[in-house]
Amino acid sequence: MIVDRRAALTGLAGLAATPAWGGGRADPVATTVMGRVRGLRERGVLVFRGIRYGADTAPYRFRRAVAPAAWQGIANATRHGPAAPQTKSEEPTSEDCLFLNVWTPALDQGRRPVMVYLHGGAHAHGSGSDPLYDGGSLVRRGDVVVVTLNHRLAGLGYAYLAALGGPAESGNVGNLDIALALHWVRDNIGRFGGDPARVMLFGQSGGGAKVVTLMAMAEARPLFHAAATMSGQHVTAAGPIHATQRARAWMRQAGAADVAALATMPVARLVAAMAMTDPLEGKGEISFTSTLDHHVLTRHPFFPDAPREAGHIPLIVGNTHDETGYWLGDVLRRGDTGWGNLPVRLAAQMTKDLDPAYVIARYRTLYPDRTAGQVLLAASTAGRSWPGHLIQAEERARIDAPTWMYQLDFPAPEAGGVLGAFHTLDIPLVFDNTAVAGARTGDGPDARRLAGRMADAFIALARTGDPNCAGVPAWPQYRLDRRTTMLFDRTVRTQDDPRRAERMLFAVAPYVKPGG
Repeated sequence: MIVDRRAALTGLAGLAATPAWGGGRADPVATTVMGRVRGLRERGVLVFRGIRYGADTAPYRFRRAVAPAAWQGIANATRHGPAAPQTKSEEPTSEDCLFLNVWTPALDQGRRPVMVYLHGGAHAHGSGSDPLYDGGSLVRRGDVVVVTLNHRLAGLGYAYLAALGGPAESGNVGNLDIALALHWVRDNIGRFGGDPARVMLFGQSGGGAKVVTLMAMAEARPLFHAAATMSGQHVTAAGPIHATQRARAWMRQAGAADVAALATMPVARLVAAMAMTDPLEGKGEISFTSTLDHHVLTRHPFFPDAPREAGHIPLIVGNTHDETGYWLGDVLRRGDTGWGNLPVRLAAQMTKDLDPAYVIARYRTLYPDRTAGQVLLAASTAGRSWPGHLIQAEERARIDAPTWMYQLDFPAPEAGGVLGAFHTLDIPLVFDNTAVAGARTGDGPDARRLAGRMADAFIALARTGDPNCAGVPAWPQYRLDRRTTMLFDRTVRTQDDPRRAERMLFAVAPYVKPGG
């Protein structure tokens, strides 16, 4: 749902300041460097939704965003701002989308750790307003400040147009938006009870990929002090040649003769063109992602190694045991995977280029009691989603950077547990939000107990730069000689080199990002 600029400027989420508001006298008012904002009290937490951190991006399409103008009076910060323009959105969207949300215990000078979350959805979908990202539970549990945010996505945030006559930064303006939000945090979070010198950046899936990309960006690195990537398996960004091919295909699909036409075209037309099939992968929507542009991003996040410039930043690298259960849900529920059709189904899922028949034979030897469907889930995860996480942890270990690895083993209860611990399942656990609608963990005692322990570890990283705390067993840093990993399940424990045989099976083939 795309809203026009006039509606966005006058009707949504405190975009215009107002001298008065109809809330109760107890509603909190905070002062930012641009002006005052009024929030709400919710279950003992002060909540500010839809605080503007950047100006409308429409006049700066494909270019670096700018800070907002100061305002008079008190701006309403009681509703989420619009999400970035995107396909399949279920919430209002607008190019005027640079808004963030803050949860805090108090507007004092408490100097609390700050946890800034980047939403998932590849680089194309989502926003910071998903109920699963509500920071209230973390605030109540750990006396921290939580921030979520929106930024430009898909073609508007990551189309690389430099080789076509467009702005040099166009392939990374979504990341520059995040950096702008982090500048806002640095300059304002002390007025919300947070400590600008203790900012932790964490994100899941595409959000986790952006976390590690920002660690490779000289402009962003000084703005945060700890990090966690949850199923954000990016090792490389898009190369400029492939990124240009995608941008050219998108431009052609939209009917734009050049970048100047693309920059002035109605945004709805651009969004419709984003739904085209990716020209390099031949499936899905066109894939825009962070770009190695030799300008904003001058190196890949983890190739040829981990950036030594970010070696001082403590990092959690996390993955789920059964990542691909998220995408294979319908197949696994049907239960119609047999040994006959397994090779074709597995080949469609693996990123690592190994003979599916060979992989299946090895899995049947390793796990003789598993069904074909269970082998599909395990081998597709090990051959698609897991390798990137391993590379991140391994490369960090090689430069002796403080790194901790976890694996979520707790299975989702739906469909009798056949989906396993799939991609996204750690979100409600880390946010301690298992009771929120959409939390597929269930809200039973085991899920609630596990959520508390995962939340405590993330809070500890934000507070001290180390996830070790009373809520988890001793968690050693990841080293290549042991590969110690925290297994989050009904019983939380560490294990050295979990799934070693599967890791070694796929280690014979390189990891290459599809369409990169």
